[in-house]
Amino acid sequence: MNKILRLNQLWYLTLAHFRELIREPGVIFWGIVFPILISLGLGLAFTKKADVQRKVAVIKSAEVPLAESSAIFNFLNNKCERNLSTDESDFKWRYEIKDDKLGNSTFLFYELEWNEAMVLLKRGTVSLILCSNNGNTEYHFDPVNSDAELSYINLSDIIGSGEIRAVRNTAEIKPLTVPGTRYIDFLVPGLITMGVMMSTMWGISYGIIEKRSKKLLRRLVATPMKKSHYLIAQITVRFTMNFIEALAIVIFALLAFNMTIQGSIPAMIILFLAGNIAFAGIAVFVSSHTSNTEVGNGLINAIVMPMMVLSGIFFSYSNFPEWSIPVIQKFPLTMLTDGIRSIFNEGAGFAETAIPSVILTVTGIIFFATGLKIFKWH
Repeated sequence: MNKILRLNQLWYLTLAHFRELIREPGVIFWGIVFPILISLGLGLAFTKKADVQRKVAVIKSAEVPLAESSAIFNFLNNKCERNLSTDESDFKWRYEIKDDKLGNSTFLFYELEWNEAMVLLKRGTVSLILCSNNGNTEYHFDPVNSDAELSYINLSDIIGSGEIRAVRNTAEIKPLTVPGTRYIDFLVPGLITMGVMMSTMWGISYGIIEKRSKKLLRRLVATPMKKSHYLIAQITVRFTMNFIEALAIVIFALLAFNMTIQGSIPAMIILFLAGNIAFAGIAVFVSSHTSNTEVGNGLINAIVMPMMVLSGIFFSYSNFPEWSIPVIQKFPLTMLTDGIRSIFNEGAGFAETAIPSVILTVTGIIFFATGLKIFKWH
């Protein structure tokens, strides 16, 4: 009987929190739309930098080696600086265009198989693929990607200059129509995962801190309600809202932009749930003790802002310095975004997303258990 009463208690708590949320439509704007607008502004700001670095894939093939007479071979071996590193993941050639007014542009060339190059193109790591076909230079890129187009313009001018100018007349542009190569394919998974983080962190953390500051949580101490039920009810409501918001974005993207989900939908649902668990646990931990809304606002921003900028939502985090990338990849938002993006664009399934799902789930459970232990009503 006691167990049934507790389940009823949890159900009515969840229902009450859900009704409280849907009566405040402004929560959706301030928790989801407004942070997206801020992130977009930051993303645009990052495009204005003096020196840029662009990564280009050069196709290698054991069956058809790069001909020594080809324009690409001549360019890479005669005009580029070769990287002496033996690490296979490092770039093989480097070329720099110096411009005192517009800033320097550095091109890093990676020698890859076609499938490897396509994966990196979908992830936003490289923007252009070069290959030689019967002596002709082919440029493979997304025709609506301005960065890729600029890379093509610069390289076609360079490769077509001097002793190999004739190549410019035989160069072919190969616009990529493969699913997953457009910028919208890169952006939508990031919007979904950022929505999870913003909705969970602000919806749970700030909501609890605000109620504590207004002495509303103090009144609940006298009731037989368990604090675990109170927190689980908050999390359940947020899970439901996040699922509805993500589903709306996916349906809109499928209809408006003809996107496709190339990987496993069950794997995506499990990973999405794991991401919700991770951020819900962090949200409970952040809001477990403080009653000052200013302090709470600072704590939430200290968590969400770095991930919102660094985790590859609007642009690839490969643009950041090499030493920072291993750190960025360990962020919960980065793991969630990379996993969802790989399912959308790379055909990933349970095998590829199992480890991120486990890490995110364990992270959420640890933070939730710690937050529950130190949680105070007033």
